[in-house]
Amino acid sequence: MKRWKNWAGNQRATPKSVHFPSSENELVAIVRFAQAAKRRVKLVGSGHSFTAIAVADDILVDLRNYCEFLEVSADRTCVTVQSGIVLADLNERLHREGLAMPNLGDVTYQTIAGALSTSTHGTGQGRTGLAAQVVGFRLIDSDGNVLQCSEHENEEVFHVGRVGLGALGVLSTLTMRVVPAFQLSAIEEPMRVRDVLANIDQLVDSNDFFEFYWIPHTGWALTKRNNICDLPSDPPRRFAHWWNKIFMENLAFGALCYLGRMRPGLIPRLAKVLPSSGRVEYVNASYKIFASKRLVRFYEMEYSINRESVVPALERVMKLVDEEGLLLNFPVEVRFTAPDDVSLSTSCGRPSAYIAVHVFKGMQYEPYFRAVEKIMMDYGGRPHWGKIHFQSAESLSSLYPEYQRFIEVRNRLDPEGVFTNDYLRRVLGR
Repeated sequence: MKRWKNWAGNQRATPKSVHFPSSENELVAIVRFAQAAKRRVKLVGSGHSFTAIAVADDILVDLRNYCEFLEVSADRTCVTVQSGIVLADLNERLHREGLAMPNLGDVTYQTIAGALSTSTHGTGQGRTGLAAQVVGFRLIDSDGNVLQCSEHENEEVFHVGRVGLGALGVLSTLTMRVVPAFQLSAIEEPMRVRDVLANIDQLVDSNDFFEFYWIPHTGWALTKRNNICDLPSDPPRRFAHWWNKIFMENLAFGALCYLGRMRPGLIPRLAKVLPSSGRVEYVNASYKIFASKRLVRFYEMEYSINRESVVPALERVMKLVDEEGLLLNFPVEVRFTAPDDVSLSTSCGRPSAYIAVHVFKGMQYEPYFRAVEKIMMDYGGRPHWGKIHFQSAESLSSLYPEYQRFIEVRNRLDPEGVFTNDYLRRVLGR
């Protein structure tokens, strides 16, 4: 038996069997075997989910060998890939084709299936998350049938399945909308958090992609403004890139986190180091700016709320940290996206702001996360499906207008729960 754990190390499993398929036929055979033997199947990608959504105690299917880039459409507006392709590899291939994804999250070692299934989103007031970029997929249901799903075939499965939580079946191939490759000009600089909040609409609306990170125990926020441009690439020189992205954001930051874990009382003073990097400007290909390396491991919770509620919600989080004397060595991340129509997307039906809180690996997170979650629920907060939360089907069902629509499709495609696990029973009711 092979032991499995996720990236953060907070989810573990010892599956009874592990499979590494390289073809759709092999995926079908695994599902049909599981159905006949009354067993359970779970797919795992890169293990970046902090929840137990991918925990497999029975049959674990690892997609590392099912990761091919299949084709570019004749009009060059779509690409089709196998579901196990890692976003970093997909981005490199798209770039060679002169193409790009319209938006990305900030982690690219996820598989495309894992990112879609958990409603990964990125930032950009005029851009949706990844799920709304899907124009078609092939899904293997619990009987081993392969369904071709799009706006014109199996429309109901397509509609709800773009964020499927791994509960509807096995995603085999995915067809994604793409755009011509584009450049981004990036400005990264610290600003007073009070100024960010006072001017939040202007900052969000005047930039193609805007996000910021409030540094607990300080009055500072680190801001990132990325805008589409026609300028040639002018990335930081190799040493400057290493210094800012590897040393400062990972090695030095990691050392501060370790020191803070050993001596929590030092955290407020250590936090003052983070806003000291100054203003940085550069131009590069979009996919190279959207994502950055994550070498420091942590636990994370993220909630989507109405964009109009972001200021009062964040102010309450800041007040919570101050009044409760919480000692936090990770920033609070804030991002924004446009609405979409995907049933279990965290931005379904509303322009959204996302507030993400983090705790360094090995430190206690539950009291902080529960207190933040309580605040987010006052604003109709929807938890990221792949990040720690404490919700259940009872509370989640009222947060999504099409929750029951998803459940009905799930009950039809997987009536015996071939693809379920404890996490899915908690959030979907069985």
